[in-house]
Amino acid sequence: MGKVYDLHDIWGLLFVFSIENTRSEAREKIIASKDVNDNEELAQLFDMLVRPEFFLYAPQERNLLIDTLSHFLAIGDSFDYVFRNMDTYFDSDVKDRRQFMQVLLDSLNKYQAERQ
Repeated sequence: MGKVYDLHDIWGLLFVFSIENTRSEAREKIIASKDVNDNEELAQLFDMLVRPEFFLYAPQERNLLIDTLSHFLAIGDSFDYVFRNMDTYFDSDVKDRRQFMQVLLDSLNKYQAERQ
């Protein structure tokens, strides 16, 4: 039996960008200052905010997040579920959700390689 992947796991990782996550005004300003449709700025944003969250997960959970993203990118998912269920501090809408997730996957793979 194959693995069951759940986009809710990805949503959980991206909760750092949610307006429901009101921990830090400084974080909110950082999020709003970056162009989420620019791959380089998006990767910088992930480095600042997602990387620390990613390492709070156990190694198996980190692998599952990477596998989940890879799976949904491979099957052509639009990631509507993730974005529809999250209000963010992003200054503009994400134009290409799949590209956003590809940058996230590349970042997670980079972080995982740092720990190996």
